[in-house]
Amino acid sequence: MQKRRDFIKAAGFFGGCVALNPVNAFGLNNQHLVTKPFGIQLYTLRDIIIGKEEETIKSLASFGYTQLESYEGPKGVYWGMSPSTFKNFTEDLGIKMISTHCDVYADFEKKVEEAASIGLKYLICPWVGPQKSIDDFKKIAAQFNEKGDLCKKYGIRFAYHNHDYSFKSMNGIYPQDILMKETDSNLVDFEMDMYWVVTAGEDPMAWLKRYPNRFHLAHIKDRSRTPINQGQYESVDLGTGSINYPALLKNAKQWGLNYLFMEQEFYPNGSPLLAAETGAGYLKKIKF
Repeated sequence: MQKRRDFIKAAGFFGGCVALNPVNAFGLNNQHLVTKPFGIQLYTLRDIIIGKEEETIKSLASFGYTQLESYEGPKGVYWGMSPSTFKNFTEDLGIKMISTHCDVYADFEKKVEEAASIGLKYLICPWVGPQKSIDDFKKIAAQFNEKGDLCKKYGIRFAYHNHDYSFKSMNGIYPQDILMKETDSNLVDFEMDMYWVVTAGEDPMAWLKRYPNRFHLAHIKDRSRTPINQGQYESVDLGTGSINYPALLKNAKQWGLNYLFMEQEFYPNGSPLLAAETGAGYLKKIKF
């Protein structure tokens, strides 16, 4: 998690099937190939993508990913390209960029303008960190409403991506409840990281039902059955951990979930690309 926080500081899955271009970047004829709409968060590839952006994303297309969520890395949200160039590059591969994580406290209006110019659906705050009091989360919710209002003016949406801290009770109150109740549903959506909800000891489906049509996006990564790093549970290849995603995702759409992004932060097999390929294979088998 430290690397992710450093990136932050420094700086779909139910939408219908997508047909890949008749001839993709690898020269393969995909005229009759139709794939499920599911995505990947590029943070999964953070250790290898820098300097190999095009090569890495072409590999993701070959695995079957049709949707993409970016993040604000060292070369920005669009990886050194202009927004329109990045859009054209990914869509030529049959991949649509749905959303991006970004530092929402720096040059936010510019990021909103750029995102709107290429038809992104979401700008997402990936982290606010644990707070000292519930009132601090109320202040954050007010900030989210302001950012959501700005996004709405440009025709896109604002969302917040959770970690485990917002699902841990503070004096009997869940910070996540505050963020849900204190934000305007017309302005602010949420991206549920199911791994972190489970890690906090909560049930993702219970929260989807508790706040229907508020969680429109989700991150899925599997959770190790045994500690693998300094006594902590961490993400592992999809299908090899303890989270029953087929059961969780079976009825998720009816509660408002629209986009699904595979993400992985640790690689027991040592390869981010292999993890991404394994994840794609797992998602192809799941009945959404």
